[in-house]
Amino acid sequence: MVTLTTGNANERQLTMDEDRVKGTAKQAKGAVKEKVGQVTGDTKTEAEGKADKAAGKVQNAIGGIKDAVRGND
Repeated sequence: MVTLTTGNANERQLTMDEDRVKGTAKQAKGAVKEKVGQVTGDTKTEAEGKADKAAGKVQNAIGGIKDAVRGND
């Protein structure tokens, strides 16, 4: 679980499931990998990037569900 604070004592803390953070990072990594594959003409790297993006979306969604169950929209 990742906790973010804004520094303002009147604002509540935002808590985000670690899966959301990791999923977002995996999506970004996949996007870069996909683009590198496109630029270099490497279809394997491009396909791996697409797979990483899809896995990241799933992981992010799981984290979102965990947050919703905890009440941390």
